[in-house]
Order: sequence, then C-alpha cells, then structure tokens
Amino acid sequence: MSTQKQIKKEQILNQGIELLMRNGYHGTGIKLILDTVQVPKGSFYSYFESKENFTAEAIRHYIAPFISRLQSFLNKTDLNGHEAIKAYFESLIEDLEQSDYSGGCLLGDMMGEISSASELCRQTLLAAVSDYCQLLEQGLGEAQQSGILRQDITPEVMAKLLFDQWQGALLQMKIEKSTQALKRCLTLLLDDYFIQH
Repeated sequence: MSTQKQIKKEQILNQGIELLMRNGYHGTGIKLILDTVQVPKGSFYSYFESKENFTAEAIRHYIAPFISRLQSFLNKTDLNGHEAIKAYFESLIEDLEQSDYSGGCLLGDMMGEISSASELCRQTLLAAVSDYCQLLEQGLGEAQQSGILRQDITPEVMAKLLFDQWQGALLQMKIEKSTQALKRCLTLLLDDYFIQH
C-alpha cells in the first residue's frame, strides 16, 4: 500500500473510531464516515470489504496505542510491575480529566453492542482484550514474584479483574462526569485487594 493510501486509511480509521465512540456501531453508517472523512464510497471499499471489516480494523487500530503505552510503562527500569501499571492507569485518568471525561473505551462500547451481531468483531474484541490483559498480567506477575502482590490469585485472574473493573468504572465516569470511579477501582485493587498483606 502506498504511503498516501496508508495515510488516508489511517484518517478513515481515526475518524471512524471517533464516530463509533460517539454514535455506536449501529449509529455509525458508512455514509456518515464517508461524509466526515470526505472520501467517495468506492474509496472506502478499496480499503475495507464491509462496515464489519472496517469495525474490526478500527478495534485493532484503537487498542494498538494503549498496548504500546502500557508496554512503555512496563519497560521503565525505575518502576516495578506494580508501579508501572499504577502509573499507566493514572496517566489514562489524567487524559480523561483533560478531555472533560469524553471518550471511554471503544472496546467496552463495542462489547455491549456488536459482539452478538458480528462474529468477526467478537473475535477481534477477544484478541484485543487478550493482548491487553497479557501485558497487565506481565506486570502483575513481576510484582507478584517480587512479593508485592498476593500469591493466592494468579496474575491472569488479577489482570482480568482489573480490566473488567476498569471497564465498569469507565461507564460510571460517563454518567458521573468524574474520574472518582476510576480512582476507586485503582485504589481498591492495586493498593488493597491485590497487595500482599
């Protein structure tokens, strides 16, 4: 794919993610995407086979920077796994506060809306969540081996619990217009429940 074509595809994906987060899957038609990005219908289909295919690619495109960001925190040699995960989530909270609590998580939004309607999107969501949780598990596992975290729960279970609670807290943030639920999630899990006492 040429550089120009790749740039246009990125624009369509970025704009499409914004529209999916604002309007949901069923409220985001191809025409709305095309009108917003100002590309003809034929161009859209040269990048994506269908709206379903576009949404699957949008999910992968959306999660990639979060995975890179989490990995960069885990790579910091001055932080242990526990500190890296806390710092990562605290940075997300700062971003959400600066954006006036807009956004949330495309994965959570899509899980509730299309996972039963599209097998392709369901599988893409599963893969995205799995990749993300594996990184959380890596950091939590390192912290557990260092004696920081409790030993009676596996890092895999802790990672999934943290992800699940974070998703619920993001929904609460949307209705409260506050990050208190997110902060509570981190405090109760990372500073209490997961800690070796």
